[in-house]
Amino acid sequence: MQGYIHSIETSGMVDGPGIRYVIFTQGCLLRCQFCHNPDTWEQKKGKLMSVDELIADIETYLPYLKRSNGGVTVSGGEPLLQIDFLVALFKKCKELGIHTTIDTSAGCFSNSKKFLESLDELLKYTDLFLLDLKQINNEKHKELTSLPNTHILQFAKLLSDRNVPVWIRHVLVPTKTDDEQDLKELGEFIQTLSNVEKIEILPYHQMGVYKWEQLGIPYALKDVNPPSEESVKKAKELLGSI
Repeated sequence: MQGYIHSIETSGMVDGPGIRYVIFTQGCLLRCQFCHNPDTWEQKKGKLMSVDELIADIETYLPYLKRSNGGVTVSGGEPLLQIDFLVALFKKCKELGIHTTIDTSAGCFSNSKKFLESLDELLKYTDLFLLDLKQINNEKHKELTSLPNTHILQFAKLLSDRNVPVWIRHVLVPTKTDDEQDLKELGEFIQTLSNVEKIEILPYHQMGVYKWEQLGIPYALKDVNPPSEESVKKAKELLGSI
């Protein structure tokens, strides 16, 4: 089994508990205006790597992953676009006793029989989801990401129904995702979920703008500055602290 890999970080500190071996997959359906990895959008690019190749490399880092109660996180792009590859990879990880995490925006979630069957299998080997909820207002979500959020919220409810541990992440973008009413409604939605272990506010930054420029893609948020500490604190209050 092979997957399209964009890059690998061997000592991630923010993508799940402990020190993480982070695999960034290639391909994403969303086109977020604030994306800091637009070079991951196009599918079936990057380096084609097998599960065995990745596991061989992961094994060299096992001692310090386990000492820190860390593990393997698959991010992107959108990992769920390569869901069968994830199943094969995480099966091997669990054989080695490795904690597994998926960082997803769920933009490719589908009710198709094949996807749901693969998802059922994947959940057997996944310890944690980092779920990005970008905007609760559907129209604003479409403007911000190019896709609606109805299937993403459905995915969140599915994980809650299955009692799969989740950390909710929300990127706070001034004028785009910081409206007080939107944050209240997002907080109310999160309160309907029974599986949320943590809520993280990620302040918007412009560190990936150079990638847009290199790719020749106009950057719509060039005049938007990072949020103030006060705005971040207010957002945390509105979403609720876990």
